[in-house]
Amino acid sequence: MRRVVITGAGSINALGASASETMKAMREGRCGIGELEFPNVDRLSIRIGGQVRDYDEAAFFNRQQVALYDRFTQFAMLSAREAVQQSGLTFSGDLAAHSGVVLGTAAGGMNTWEDNYRAVYEEGKNRVHPFVVPKLMNNAAASHISMEYNLKGPSFTVSTACSSSNHAMGQAFHMIRSGACTAMITGGSESMLTFGGIKAWEGLRVMSKDACRPFSGNRNGMVQGEGAGVFVFEDYDHARARGADILAEVSGFAMTSDAADIVMPSQQGAGRAIAGALKDARMSPEEVGYINAHGTGTAANDKTECAAVANVFGAHADSLMMSSTKSMHGHCIGGTGAVELLACIMALRDGVIAPTIGYEEPDPECALDVVPNEAREVAVTGALSNAFAFGGLNAVLALRKV
Repeated sequence: MRRVVITGAGSINALGASASETMKAMREGRCGIGELEFPNVDRLSIRIGGQVRDYDEAAFFNRQQVALYDRFTQFAMLSAREAVQQSGLTFSGDLAAHSGVVLGTAAGGMNTWEDNYRAVYEEGKNRVHPFVVPKLMNNAAASHISMEYNLKGPSFTVSTACSSSNHAMGQAFHMIRSGACTAMITGGSESMLTFGGIKAWEGLRVMSKDACRPFSGNRNGMVQGEGAGVFVFEDYDHARARGADILAEVSGFAMTSDAADIVMPSQQGAGRAIAGALKDARMSPEEVGYINAHGTGTAANDKTECAAVANVFGAHADSLMMSSTKSMHGHCIGGTGAVELLACIMALRDGVIAPTIGYEEPDPECALDVVPNEAREVAVTGALSNAFAFGGLNAVLALRKV
């Protein structure tokens, strides 16, 4: 089997307009969560989120592109530009034929849905823009990236709620490791911070009105964010041959289904995914120094995840570090695993562990080292990135320092 490495990274989210800005904010423990700004926000009971602020689409895209790109597509395109530029790859000839794109999203063109429902039902208009369907479809971002970079191999979108990005990156990993592809652009994007998006989540009664405090004894719910993370995954030998700067190695991946409940997580399902990723990577529990937790800030998720980690890692659970960067950028739903992968790269490449900010008091059911409030400088050689979604869909990536 071929080895798979990451040679490019890009992002835009509440913490920054690039991967480097995002990692700098993570190092500083900066919070990107604040008051939401969009139409009808005054009708919501939840009015905070990890919103991308001061964003001007006209600064990045021409009028024709704006007509075709929903906000989630724009975020994906900007992140892909950064990742491909960093990788140094040019996709042509045989490389183009054996490269593709797999992205994750839960909602796709939510902003387009909302704008056009408002136009038809609230404003009484009888016509919508002819590009509404291609703008809102979940595969829009993947398709536009394939066209932008001449990617003629497998290109598609994965939609598994909050695990979408990790599932997408897992598929990209499998395609390169099997030899089917040489390089893949992969990750995820989401922009659900709209009136309808937040109103729907309000109905679940899992949202916090003030802050995201994962693993803290006084946590009171999740906070939604938006943004994208996109990476270039590449065959290790191909990357070495061209002298690429390798950010990290993707060593393993596992996915499981709880097959139990549509919203309540399962310790067994999460544990099987964590253990499966270790086995796939041929990584011992002791090799893992850092876990980027799913860590939503809800009691059910936090306690279940901590129990799963403690069970899989045994005595080593007391020695590893686990943090949730959702405390800083919010829960980016289908794009969240991709944004969070940056924390794993930072841990492996720079020896900096992103903190769980907002931590105020211990919870005996979350008695792991959750790196409270301040980043740490600790060298680690192995890391995991957890994602656990509604529907009981779990996806875990295992990474190594190169």
